[in-house]
Amino acid sequence: MTTDEGTTTLPLSPDELLTTTRTVRKRLDLDRPVPLELVRECLEIAVQAPSGSNRQGWQWVVVTDPEMRAAIGEYYRRAFAAYAQAGGAGGGQYQDDPERAEVQRRVGESAAHLADRMGDVPVLVVPCLRVPGGRLPEGNQAGLWGSLLPAVWNYSLAARARGLGTAWTSLHLTYEREVAELLGLPEDVRQGALIPTAYYTGDTFRPAPRVPLEEILHLDRW
Repeated sequence: MTTDEGTTTLPLSPDELLTTTRTVRKRLDLDRPVPLELVRECLEIAVQAPSGSNRQGWQWVVVTDPEMRAAIGEYYRRAFAAYAQAGGAGGGQYQDDPERAEVQRRVGESAAHLADRMGDVPVLVVPCLRVPGGRLPEGNQAGLWGSLLPAVWNYSLAARARGLGTAWTSLHLTYEREVAELLGLPEDVRQGALIPTAYYTGDTFRPAPRVPLEEILHLDRW
């Protein structure tokens, strides 16, 4: 399929797109440049997402400069190292379930790979949100982040349809202030994620194993 802008998109049904947009870590092509116009197309689709009271308070920082990417990548690497040391990378989970434990081992391995190469990914997208005074409210923040995160997922879906791989990450927020200074963000802008974006190698995406719906579905009450 070709869009009005001339970009070829993959012939995916809505269900295929939704179930095969996977986190891409090891198969990001670090050597192939990503046209900025392609990223812009994905962002045009991203901002069709809903936001509270239609405020559309999102802001998007697209980082392509090699030195900037390397600096952000180093913050991410340091954050991941601390996360992994604390046991958060998932490699040692579910030891009573060998099949799921193996999945988690692979996830941990690929996450470590991305942490080492984050600064080499051709495009880093930092979705942000304007927050009055830059201070996050106490208590329930669902409405706040619900005005940004659906747009971030829209971006990932649009990227997948255009042959681009993404990974939803947020560990860099351990160093949110440092990254904000690096990017020159205003005081009232907070970061919500870090989305590495690149062409991917191979094309074997398929639905991932998930917990059976019967174990997590509650009708009328818990």
